[in-house]
Amino acid sequence: MKKKAGRLLLLLQLATFVASAQELYVFTEPASVMPARSLTVRSRTHMMGENVMYDRFTFRNGLQLIAGLTGRWTMKVGGSWGNMMTYSVKPESIGFSSRYRLLSTDDVHRHFRLAAYVEGAYTAAPFDHDEVSLMGDKSGLEAGIIATQLTHKLALSVTGSHTQVLHYSRKNSALFDPARTFQTLQFSFSAGYLVFPREYKDYRQTNLNLYAELLSQRSLDNNRYYVDFAPALQLIFSSRTKLNLGYRFQVGGTMDRMAERSWLLSLESTWLGFFKKRR
Repeated sequence: MKKKAGRLLLLLQLATFVASAQELYVFTEPASVMPARSLTVRSRTHMMGENVMYDRFTFRNGLQLIAGLTGRWTMKVGGSWGNMMTYSVKPESIGFSSRYRLLSTDDVHRHFRLAAYVEGAYTAAPFDHDEVSLMGDKSGLEAGIIATQLTHKLALSVTGSHTQVLHYSRKNSALFDPARTFQTLQFSFSAGYLVFPREYKDYRQTNLNLYAELLSQRSLDNNRYYVDFAPALQLIFSSRTKLNLGYRFQVGGTMDRMAERSWLLSLESTWLGFFKKRR
């Protein structure tokens, strides 16, 4: 009887996970958190082609473990390695993130989620460029708010965040010309649409989602900025494995950046009920 109840609970979690598939964005995170006691393994590879600094193909790969600790709380830890800052492939960074769902409202074929998150990272990469990213480029802390609205097959999400770069050169900022960037504001707007299947009949059906994301950052130190547009597509297999492919390019900006165009390829798989409930 207990086994049947456990299987029913997993199926209900799976149904919820599938219903919100189009808000599993490629470049940003949604306000929805992972199902309780679930584990996701995610591999993300950023490819920037020929880097202007080294005149060769450069990439960064990151591996992340994402745990749904409760129905409201998700934790993420991971690290990255690559050759974006060096001539050979080397370890770059370690980081963590915590996301907590503050508000949830549900209706037929629609829901609204509001969440807060905090993220931290340490990197061994040299301090170059204005752009601030905690995914291998800079050490620092970031905090933000995410609001996500799902209506039928369309999911819209807005994220606002603030980042503080932690680096010894902050104490000697006058020594650097031009001035370095240590404080930034980020804003993103993301949209996801479920193209296939048109009607759910089985959780093993393959999903096809299309995405469009607008990503921006502004420095509070020198008032430089960038605005990127990032289309992407996503395939979900058996409601647990996701394959993402996205292309990001700058549409405007004044920041000094490593690259204004890049590709993102990611693969992730989720195990519901991975962490057994304590009796």
